[in-house]
Amino acid sequence: MPRNHEVTKKQPLLDNKGELREPGWSRSLIQEYNKEMIKAPTWRIKEWDYYLVLSDKFAGAFTISDDGYIGLQSVSLLNFSDNPWEHTETVLNALPFGKIGLPSSSESGTTEYKDKRLQMKFEVLDHRRHLTCHFENYYKGKPFDCDIYLEQPDMDTMVIATPWNKKHAFYYNQKINCMRASGYIQYDGKKYVFNPNSDFGTLDWGRGVWTYDNTWYWGSGNCDINGKSFGFNIGYGFGNTKAATENIIFYNNKANKLDDITFHIPQNSYMEPWTITSSDGRFDMNFIPVLDRAACLDYKIIASDQHQVFGKMSGTAILDDGTKIQVKDMMCFAEKVHNKY
Repeated sequence: MPRNHEVTKKQPLLDNKGELREPGWSRSLIQEYNKEMIKAPTWRIKEWDYYLVLSDKFAGAFTISDDGYIGLQSVSLLNFSDNPWEHTETVLNALPFGKIGLPSSSESGTTEYKDKRLQMKFEVLDHRRHLTCHFENYYKGKPFDCDIYLEQPDMDTMVIATPWNKKHAFYYNQKINCMRASGYIQYDGKKYVFNPNSDFGTLDWGRGVWTYDNTWYWGSGNCDINGKSFGFNIGYGFGNTKAATENIIFYNNKANKLDDITFHIPQNSYMEPWTITSSDGRFDMNFIPVLDRAACLDYKIIASDQHQVFGKMSGTAILDDGTKIQVKDMMCFAEKVHNKY
C-alpha cells in the first residue's frame, strides 16, 4: 500500500473481526463508524468532539467526551493580549460507558451534555455548526456563556483511519479546518466577539479504541492568505501511520497532503521558539509561543501531562501544484500531550 493512501470507497469502517477495513486518509467521513462493530471492551472506547474557536486576541475551546470509564467535559477561555492568561474548567463523569451518546458521524446530529452546572450543545445545521454553552460558577464564582456559529461550505477535511499495533485498537479522526466564526463568548462582564472575516473554528472529531499509554503531537491553525482561506493540520504519535499521515494543508477549501512532520521543541522551555518541518520539505515554519495551556493530572492509573502552546507561526507551505504560500504571524497552536488512560 503506498504512503498516504487515500480511501475513496464508501464502506463500513470495521470488518467483522473489529479491525479497520482500509487504513488511510480521506477527504470526508466516507468510511462509516458503527460502535456495534467494535470488538474491544466498552471501557476502552473513546469518543469526543472538540472545537477550538480562535482569534488573534482570544479563543474558546470546548470538549464533550465519553472515554469509556471516564467522561471529560471542558471549557477553556484564552486571552492572548497583554499578560496572556487562560482558564480551563472541567467536569469529570465516572463510568459513562457510552451513556453520553455522542453521534456516530460528524455530519449530522447533536452532541450535548447537561448537568446542574454545565449545559453545552454542538448542533450540526445546514452548512454551519452552532455551539452554545452556559457554565455556572465557571471561574471565581462567575458564569461563562457562549453562542457561536461556524460556517462550513463544501470543503475538503482531513480524515484518518489508523490502526494501533494491538488487536481491535484503532483511531478514526476528522479535522475540519477553516470554518469562519461569528458570535461571542461572555465572561466577567466582557464580551469576546468573533469576526468571520478573520476568525475561524476547527473541529477535532475522534472515535476509536486506544491503547493505554500514548504521547502525541498536534498542531492546527487557520487564516486568510491572498483573500483565500488557509489552514493546516499536523500531528503524529497516533497509532501506526504507515498507510497515511494526518498532515495536510488546506487552501481555498482544497486539501494538499503532506508527509511526516517533526516538532523541534526546545528542551529548556515550551515558551522558547520552536521550528516545525516536514520530511518532504513542504512545511517549514518558525513558531513563537505566546501562551502555554499546561495541565498535569496524576491519579496513578489515569495521568496526563499536556502542553497546548498557542503562538504565532511564520514560514513556507507548498501546495500539491508547487505553489509556495508565505505565512506570517499566523495565530495557531502546537501541542505535546502524554496520556495514560
